[in-house]
Order: sequence, then structure tokens, then C-alpha cells
Amino acid sequence: MATDTTVRRWRGNPSLLAGAVILGLLVVVALVAPPLLSGSAETLTDDARLGPGAEHLLGTDAFGRDVLARALVATRLTLLMAAAATAVSFVVGVAIGALVHLAPRWLRETCLRLIDSAVAFPSLVLALVIAAVLGPGTGSAIVAIAVAGVPGFARLTANLAATVADKDYVLTARLLGVPGPRILTRHVLPNISGPLLVLLSSSFTLSLLDISSLSFVGLGVQSPQYDWGRLLNEALPSIFAQPSVVLAPSIMLIVTGVGAMLLGDGVASLVDPRTRGTAPAPTGAADTAAPATPAKESRALRAPGGAGRIVGLVGESGSGKSTIAMAVAGLLPEGVRANATRLALGDLDLLGTPPGRRLATEIGIVYQDPIGTFNPALRLGAQLTEVARTHLGTSRRQARRDMARALADIHVTEPERRLRQHPHELSGGMLQRASIASAMTTNPRLLIADEPTTALDVTVQAEVLRQFRRINREHGTAMLFISHDIGVVGVLCDTVLVLHGGRVVDRTTGRDLRRGTVTHPYTRALLAATPAAVEAGAPLSAVRWTADTATAQPDGTPLDGTTPDGKPVDGTQPDKAPLDGTPLDGTPAHGTPLAGTTAHGTPSDDLSDTAADRPPAAEGSR
Repeated sequence: MATDTTVRRWRGNPSLLAGAVILGLLVVVALVAPPLLSGSAETLTDDARLGPGAEHLLGTDAFGRDVLARALVATRLTLLMAAAATAVSFVVGVAIGALVHLAPRWLRETCLRLIDSAVAFPSLVLALVIAAVLGPGTGSAIVAIAVAGVPGFARLTANLAATVADKDYVLTARLLGVPGPRILTRHVLPNISGPLLVLLSSSFTLSLLDISSLSFVGLGVQSPQYDWGRLLNEALPSIFAQPSVVLAPSIMLIVTGVGAMLLGDGVASLVDPRTRGTAPAPTGAADTAAPATPAKESRALRAPGGAGRIVGLVGESGSGKSTIAMAVAGLLPEGVRANATRLALGDLDLLGTPPGRRLATEIGIVYQDPIGTFNPALRLGAQLTEVARTHLGTSRRQARRDMARALADIHVTEPERRLRQHPHELSGGMLQRASIASAMTTNPRLLIADEPTTALDVTVQAEVLRQFRRINREHGTAMLFISHDIGVVGVLCDTVLVLHGGRVVDRTTGRDLRRGTVTHPYTRALLAATPAAVEAGAPLSAVRWTADTATAQPDGTPLDGTTPDGKPVDGTQPDKAPLDGTPLDGTPAHGTPLAGTTAHGTPSDDLSDTAADRPPAAEGSR
């Protein structure tokens, strides 16, 4: 089966096949030509400057040597020099571009600016300068071309690594305490290999041309050695009288370059797991089949008793919901820090430097995008069992068995098969359930769900929400649930914190949201803007609630009596309401700042897994 799949992948990749054939033939020539054709290529004869004929297909040079034989023999040295220079450029450039992201910020920015400056300098000019300094020769030509090619690889690697560094699976790896070098080799580099391989093939072609150029101007290969550039240099005086002498090395350069480009493009698509062929599913094993029977007891999902509280964070985009979640998990972006009196999960101080093992095992995260949660270059089994294997010391086999049971518990069909698949082979709903199972493998005290249902359709949303409620009820896991959907939050959450501008402006309950009995004007405005809250056939109200505008009634009408377009209905000027929601009559505000937070929303509230609701007063001071 594996052989058949490999054959199909090669047949379905004409670029790879064509490039492999061309370069394969060139390698054969490089191996065979020197021992077989060195005599006619290097022996001086009296048959000088002969034109193409039966005995000499492309004629002879000024010393009676066969032109075609010399071009074929030169293949070995030319390919070896180009390959050596490209390999050095690739290894050094990729290492610099990747490792620069592990350096302190000031050093990283300095290195990136130096790389940008080096890329702006033409590589061939740089190679000419280096070769001139080192002196003519084969070794100096290889070094010159290798050094000139490093900036291109370094810049591309750094740029690509920066785009991958913010992916959810990289953030998860950081939470799990994976060392930086391992994150680069396991999560970053495999996911940027496609562009790097394309650049590798084009760099090989450029190295081939640059090395030939150095030899052509006398800074590369020296007599008695010869490569294609040296042959072009020797043929230059005879090019007008005998143009056939430049034909062979020129054709060899073109064919080699084309073959390298085709092979690089084909390999880039071959190593991408999203373009690989997938083994057919067993007969009758469709996703719609009945879910596998869950185990009676899953050790991976077993948790101590006690009902954990589900706290919901709601608010418009930019209100600070995800920032709070990342602060709790210790995953704030570089340059951002949590400034609070207290930020703890039980006895785990999240403001200090908590042990990586405790962070990884006591906090689970489910991200918004189920596809971006997993590394597309790795199979699901390795990713889902990583926490158990790394932090719990579970064997690989036992971890896979536990994860298969956990997947079955949340109604993922064919769990064993899913563990052998890549993320792109599963639907969004399947991946989100797998994310939940992965987050629950260590029985975390707190599960952070950052808009986990936004990317899912309504049917799958309902199933995922049921899984959250079941986990909370059966395993006692406390949850921090973030969502734009205030209706979903009202159904799922016990306590709801309403954020605006980085502050908690209201603290209410899911029951009050469902009943519509909330009192804070901003919360009422959010409810009024919910399509589900609008009667059938009624228009959807336009709601505005900012620091410099008036608050709104539950139906979306501002309290100051203005119409939805902002025009006053009584001829008065709209009043202004403060950001914290304090009414205009000076009575105390409905909402309080999040305990111990800054104005930017970094939290200090103790999000422990207790079941008791705290009073809506601030639990800490700034």
C-alpha cells in the first residue's frame, strides 16, 4: 500500500519527475564521463579547430581536444562546486535566520537590519569582491559564492519563521515548556520547508551561474582544471570563427538550471503534508458512522470532584478578552507584561516564574481556529500525546491508548485512525474536539477557551458547547470562556465579565443574560445588538456605546433620547457618559475594574477552580 501511494505521488507530480530525470542524467554523466572521456577531452592533437562532424560532434578546440567531451567531463567539477556552495549557504543562512528569533529583542533587530543590508548588495558583486580578496582558485570560488548566498536564506527564513511563531501550536509548545531550539526544529522549520526548498533549488542554479561567471573572468577554476565557465573563457577568442565551441557548456548550464528548478518545485510540494495522498479509509468508516464506544473510565480525563466555575468574557473586538487569557496562561506577546497585585491559579503564582510543568499540566487552552491549533507538518498522534509524554512521563504507547479513549469520549470517530492522520485530513469540528481532548489530558485546573466555536457551524457549535458543559460537570474543571456571542455565553457560563476598553464594566451571570435582566447599559446594549434578541421581522438596532457617547436602552435606543443615527428627538444635546458606565446622576457605577488590572486589561483576578461565586466587588487593588 505504501509503495503504491508513493508511486501515485510521483506520477502526480510531473515537475518532480522531470527534475529528477534531468538531474539524475547529469549525475550519471558526472560519474561516468571523467573515466571514459578524459583522453579525448584532455589529449592534445593536430585536429585543431575542426567543425562539427561524425568523429567530433561539436568539433575541437584550438588544441585539438573534443569540445563535447570536455563539456561532459567538466560536469563533475561544476556540479560539485555549485552543490558545495549552495549547501554552505543553506545551512548557515537557515541557522542564522532561525536562531535570530531566540536572541534578545535588541540583538534580533540588529541582526535583521544587517541581513536586510546584505541582501540589498548584489550577490555576484559580493562574490567577486570576496574571490578577489581570497585569490583565484576553486576553493576561494566556493567560499565566495557560499558567503554571498547566506543573506538570502537568512532573510527568507527569518521572515517565514516570524509568521509561524505566532501560530497557536507554537504558543501551545511554549506553554508546554518546549525549549526554543526544539520549537524551531519541530514546529517552525518543517512548516517553512516548502519555500526554503524552492529557494534552495533557485540558489543552486544561481550558484552554478555565479561559479561559472567567476571562472569565466579568471577568479574561479584555474588550469589544468576546468568547469563550464572555464570552457566558455577558453572558447571566447574563437566564438565568431567557431561558434560551436560555446554550445556545449551553454546547453549544460541551461539544462542543469531547469532541472534544479523543476526538482525543487516538485520536492516542495512532496514534503508538504497538505498535498500528500491519503490512504483510503476502511470500508464503512465514514465520519458519519456511529461514534466509537468510549471507555468506561479514561485515566487521561479523570479529574478530582467538585464543580468548577465557568467564567465568561464578552465584549467587542479589542476589548482585551484574548489579552487577559494569554496573561493567565503566561503567553503574552514579547514586550507586553501583566502588571497586577495578584494573578494566581490556586497556589500557582502566574506573575512570577511558575514551573513549566505546572503551567503545562494545570492550564489547558482551546483556541479559536481549530486548523491553526495543530502543526500541519506533524501527525495528530505526536501532537496530542506530547503533554502526557513530556510532563507526565507516560510512555508513547500508553499515551496513544489514553488519547484514543479521550477522543472516543468526545465522540471522535475512529480515534486510532485519527491519530495517524495530519490535521488537514480532519474537519473543523473533529479538530476542535481533538483540541479539547488534548487540553484535558492532564486534568487541568483551568481550561481557557478563546472563542472556540467562532469558526464552526451551528450544529458543531452546539456539540462542542455540550462537551464543555460535560467536562465541567463530570471533571470539575474551571473554565475561562471567551466569545463574541453573548447568547452562547449566557447559556454556558455561570459568571460573566463584560469588557470594554480594557476594563470590566459589568459583572453579571449567565442566568441574567438569558432572562435579559441585566442592568448595566453597555451589557443591555450588547444584548440589544444580538440578532436572536430581535423579534422576527423587526429591524436590527444599531448600537453605539463608547467613552464619549451616551449609553443605550435594551432595545438599542440611547438613554439620552437620540435616534439610532445620533440625532436628538427632543432638541437637546446628547449627554456624555464616562467609560466605566457611571450614570449621569452620579450614582455608583454598575461595573468595577478587573481586580488588579491595568487599563490595558492585564488581569490579576484569582481565576481558581472554586465553585463559589465571588461578590462583584474588586478582589484586589492596583
